[in-house]
Parts: sequence; C-alpha cells; structure tokens
Amino acid sequence: MENRVWDIALFEALNFDGGTVVDWLMSAISGVVMWLPLYALIIYMVWRRYHWRGIVALLLAVALSMGVADMIAGIFKHTGPLANLWESFPARPRPMFTEGLNAVHVPSYDHGQYGTVSAHAATIISLAVISSVVIARRWFTLLMLFVALLVSYSRIYLACHFPQDIVLGAVVGVVAAMGGIALFGYICPIRRE
Repeated sequence: MENRVWDIALFEALNFDGGTVVDWLMSAISGVVMWLPLYALIIYMVWRRYHWRGIVALLLAVALSMGVADMIAGIFKHTGPLANLWESFPARPRPMFTEGLNAVHVPSYDHGQYGTVSAHAATIISLAVISSVVIARRWFTLLMLFVALLVSYSRIYLACHFPQDIVLGAVVGVVAAMGGIALFGYICPIRRE
C-alpha cells in the first residue's frame, strides 16, 4: 500500500459525505436510467449522419467494445489465477472494504469486494470514444468527456474505486473502443466533415 500513497491520498481528498441528496445523485449517475436521454441522443445523431446502417454499425461496435471492456475489468474483480496475472495489478479490495483509510464515506455496501479496474470507467470511456469519433461534433465530444468524468468521479464518491482503478478502466475503455471504431468503419465508413 506504500507504493499507492498518491492514489490513497487523492481518493481521501475526493471522497466526502455530501448528504442524502448527493448520495442519491451519485448513485443515479452510476446507474443506467439517468442516461437514457443521452443514449437516445447518440442514436438520433448517428441516424442523422449515417441513417439505419449507421445505427446497426454503432450498436454492434458499442456492444463489442463495451462487452470487451467489461469482461477485462471483470477479470480484476475476483481472486484467482486470472485476477493475478500481473503482480502490479492484483485484485484488491474496493475503498469501502480497505482498512486504514481515513473517514471513508460509503453510501452503500451493495458491491463486490474487489474492483482493481473500474468497469464503469471502462464502459463509459469506450462509449464516449466511439460515439465522439462517429458523430464528430466538438460540442458532442465535450459533452461525452463531461459525462465520462462525472460517471468516473461518482465511483470514487461512492467508495467503489480508487483513482488508479478509474485510470486503468479508462485505458481499457480506450483500447476496447479502438476495436469498436474499426468495426463501425468496416460496416459504415466514418465521415469526416
């Protein structure tokens, strides 16, 4: 734990008790239902730009990249031989289950014990990268960056992940998104306008 001093210090600075309303809001941000209008916007923007073929390509690309990102993140959420392939990234307890932290605010313990790579960060970053490349609008890219940062921060607020877990999830998400972008481009050439 001594080699993660920066990670723990940053977590302790970002995790706080915001009260019932902020707890509810951060839980909603980490969920799916709140983002349904965003998903509808993405589908609409792709339909306007690429029509039905683009929607099919997007759904396949997002399913592939988010599925791969989630599976890779899932490897590190369990103990066992796969979780410890790399000694520098072994499965480790979530902040809510880590002893020795200063005053951790935990709105809910309804999570698995381990979380070395954030699946939330991996999947939202994957979606953000693919949709930003496909839609190719500056305002939309900024919106997706904001959403990705907000979802990622909610995981720290909820004491589900350390900042390092978010960074590792983001790396996994970007790599998985590259495969999704390639698949989209194969089905429906990406327009640069």
